[in-house]
Amino acid sequence: MLEGLGLASTNSSKANTGKRDELGQEEFFKLMITQLQNQDPFEPMENGDFLGQIAQFGTVNGIGELQKSFESIAKSVQSSQTLQAASLVDREVLVPVDMAAMGHEGGVRGALDLKSSAENVTVGIYDAAGALVRRIPMGAQASGMQSFHWDGMTDQGERAPPGVYEFRANAVRDGSSEQPELLLNARVESVRTDQRNGGIKLQIEGFGEMDFSQVRRIG
Repeated sequence: MLEGLGLASTNSSKANTGKRDELGQEEFFKLMITQLQNQDPFEPMENGDFLGQIAQFGTVNGIGELQKSFESIAKSVQSSQTLQAASLVDREVLVPVDMAAMGHEGGVRGALDLKSSAENVTVGIYDAAGALVRRIPMGAQASGMQSFHWDGMTDQGERAPPGVYEFRANAVRDGSSEQPELLLNARVESVRTDQRNGGIKLQIEGFGEMDFSQVRRIG
């Protein structure tokens, strides 16, 4: 009789809604975990976007329940990121620095980030006294990341002594000179997690600790 009056259908509808909410919560967290684990480490999700997704879901579910679930997700993602970053130990990464130490052998690899094409690009290497040791002409270059390599030799064809050297880049465009961003390859000595914000910290040989977000290229 109640069903005939349409009263019983209300409870049935609430029950179905509850099931849909529960299913939506499960799907939400699965999608969030997948999104975080598969995001590009060089272009991670913006905090605002991430918090926006949480806020939308928090309006439907209890904050306390959401907090517990989020803490679990954060630990899982942090562990995954730390394991991925640990694979960088003893590998070279490209970072925004302009000085490098050179030993008795080998050389230094680096790159320039050109915002637009240039008619003539050069890289100068200077010793601790500020004297020019080597000039590397790169000629005309297109915009983007352009690599260079110093073999450790001076302009006179001799091996430069071990020490710390400064790199300076110059690009000429439409008759005007500018200094593009310069990056050098350096070896990762160790990796740790920042307990304050969960970020990944890399110990870079010769440069100390740097944020993983500063790495522009691996290898």
